[in-house]
Amino acid sequence: MKIATFNVNSVNARLQLLKRWLIEKNPIDVLCMQEIKCEEERFPFKDFEELGYECAVFGQKAYNGVAICSKLGFEEVQKGFGDPFWDDQKRFLYAKIKGVDICNVYAPHGDLDGEKHVYKLQFFKKLKKWLQDNFDLANQKIAVVGDFNVARDEIDVWEPELLAGTIGFMDDERRVFTELLAIGLVDLFRQCHPDMRQFTWWDYKNAAIWRDEGMRIDYILASKPLKRVCKEVYVDMWPRRRRSPTPSDHAPVVGVFDI
Repeated sequence: MKIATFNVNSVNARLQLLKRWLIEKNPIDVLCMQEIKCEEERFPFKDFEELGYECAVFGQKAYNGVAICSKLGFEEVQKGFGDPFWDDQKRFLYAKIKGVDICNVYAPHGDLDGEKHVYKLQFFKKLKKWLQDNFDLANQKIAVVGDFNVARDEIDVWEPELLAGTIGFMDDERRVFTELLAIGLVDLFRQCHPDMRQFTWWDYKNAAIWRDEGMRIDYILASKPLKRVCKEVYVDMWPRRRRSPTPSDHAPVVGVFDI
């Protein structure tokens, strides 16, 4: 099973890029997308169906939104946490596929302080509690994937001293992310590549992608039973290092599992 997480920064704006990538470069079994930026009725279901995917969508006009497209069908789907407050912004989608519990997450960007910053910190706590309440992480195959808008360590940002205290690299953001991992999740990329400097997001400005001035904020987190069947995890740079079709500001992370 090949699972990818990809903040597409508008699925309709990125449709031709996605089709080229999936057909020509990297056929994915389960594609988890964030920031699709459209309501469900505007999602390009037909285009994905033509590629062999069935899609579950939890969308929102112009902002946020998550989708899971699967070539392997769905055993279960849940749109949102089941909490009206947290589901007002469409940031969470769950599916069970071939016995694997997959949680697709688009964490808030946040701010340096104020309500958006508090909301981001509380979102991580909500996600942590939902996972603990719904799964046995020690014994189930669970993937928690997506754009978490937090870089874990200094190796995960292009200039740690410059970025210290900025959004995505603040001490309290990193702390709540570490607390999420502590419930029994493993950062698969870092587990497989302990010393590799590899980013997943680069600003559109100042040719950041060509300078490799980025941050690693997109993750495949796995429970230990899923980690044991992980064969490979990598960042696929092809969709990002493009001029045409216009890329997202993120690159997808791909995990390969023996399932």
